[in-house]
Amino acid sequence: MPLTLEQYIERIHERPDLVWPAAPRIEPVKARPALRKLPIRGVMWTVYGTLVAIPQGELLFEHPQDFVTEAALDKVIKEFKMWHSMSRKPGAPSAYLRELFRKALQMLQLSGTERYPEVPAERIWDDIVKKLQQKEYTFDVAIYGSLGDYVQKIAYFYHASIQGVGPYPQAAATLRELHRRGLAQGLLADGQCFTPGQLQRCLRLEDPQAALDEWVPPSLRILSAEKRAKKPSETLFRAALQALARHGLEPSQVLHVGSHLTRDIAPAKRLGFRTALFAGDRHSLVATPEQLKDPALRPDALITELPQVLELLP
Repeated sequence: MPLTLEQYIERIHERPDLVWPAAPRIEPVKARPALRKLPIRGVMWTVYGTLVAIPQGELLFEHPQDFVTEAALDKVIKEFKMWHSMSRKPGAPSAYLRELFRKALQMLQLSGTERYPEVPAERIWDDIVKKLQQKEYTFDVAIYGSLGDYVQKIAYFYHASIQGVGPYPQAAATLRELHRRGLAQGLLADGQCFTPGQLQRCLRLEDPQAALDEWVPPSLRILSAEKRAKKPSETLFRAALQALARHGLEPSQVLHVGSHLTRDIAPAKRLGFRTALFAGDRHSLVATPEQLKDPALRPDALITELPQVLELLP
């Protein structure tokens, strides 16, 4: 039976023949926590830059350094045996694959009317694989599952090859304790199909018994790739409001935690959420002292370590 995406993410990192980029070093911010009790019954988390440390503070489609992207694409070609179905154009195979990747990405970015569009990463690879299939490309369904399953796994493999990730300190312990205290938890985040699996893996690096499905139910995971809209789009936040309402929660009862003042905090405040700015890492924090003085942007709390969320509970 083919592995699920979550199982694939766990297994692929156990292989000794594959090398992955290291998680980024966390650089503390010179900031003082601002904590006060808030009447909250739930927490909606940003993933990248808040629970998961990642270079540049967010998922990228291409690395800023070309050689990293090219190396990742070479790795994809080898892992998924694409070479024999690729056009024999002059230049490195990775250059041809990058051309296909960019064309698919640009096409998907231009489709739709969303002001802040998000591209599901697996759709890029769906376009590429279908082009390769015109040249007799095949894959093992028994191992990878359907085409839809296959391209999700390629998407994870590629993204994990350009950006290393790791958990912020005590991420698993904080989620576990919030669950123990009976708070609803969800994700309100820019993220892809593989984000829950990647988050689960990071949490298990801290706590091998971490249970994301138990702590953060799928019904409260609002991710940009599924909604085709990324922060600060209200499309994403209004989807979160609808999901929370089905759980009997009003926005004033829910804390949204993020590290980007204009993408995370400002739209959440406009729609009535309680807010906490995570200022625990210089690489993910996007906020200036001037912005923090603006009432439209100023969060209800500022935390420098994730367990400080527990101090906000009534």
